[in-house]
Amino acid sequence: MKVTSTNIPDILILEPKVFDDNRGFFFESFNQQAFNDAVGQEVLFVQDNHSHSTKGVLRGLHYQIQQPQGKLIRVIQGAVYDVAVDLRKSSSTFGQWVGTELSDDNHRQIWIPAGFAHGFFVLSENADLLYKTTNYYAPQHERCLAWNDTTIGIHWPISSKPILSEKDSQGELLANLEYFL
Repeated sequence: MKVTSTNIPDILILEPKVFDDNRGFFFESFNQQAFNDAVGQEVLFVQDNHSHSTKGVLRGLHYQIQQPQGKLIRVIQGAVYDVAVDLRKSSSTFGQWVGTELSDDNHRQIWIPAGFAHGFFVLSENADLLYKTTNYYAPQHERCLAWNDTTIGIHWPISSKPILSEKDSQGELLANLEYFL
């Protein structure tokens, strides 16, 4: 597995070794020991999620203020632009973001530890994401950072108004959020 650091050191891009031939391909999508070695700590995942969206959908930026979730995300069909924003007030990268394309072609995964808001924009006609979480979903603790907060300045690859849920269209500005310490 190839591990690439980002401008926020705790967020990593993971690329498996893909064995490709005329029949198709094979790769190991998850190996607990290799993952722990890559992130430098033992991580326990407790939940797997599957998200299906159509082109132009923007989901996020979501986080849980209590029961925070680390996420290991990959796309099994289609392509998305995936984003994480650091909400750890004590971090030197507080308020900064990382974005990368995840697709069924590049097989990349992104590791986003607890303390970050997460979201994605669908680039292809449809996209299916699978992601592992380190804590259970707790809707009473879920919060939403505004995807278009100008103080963060995310460069989304969007040419027209994205398709948003009601919750995502009412995301809070960074200045009004509950943060992690």
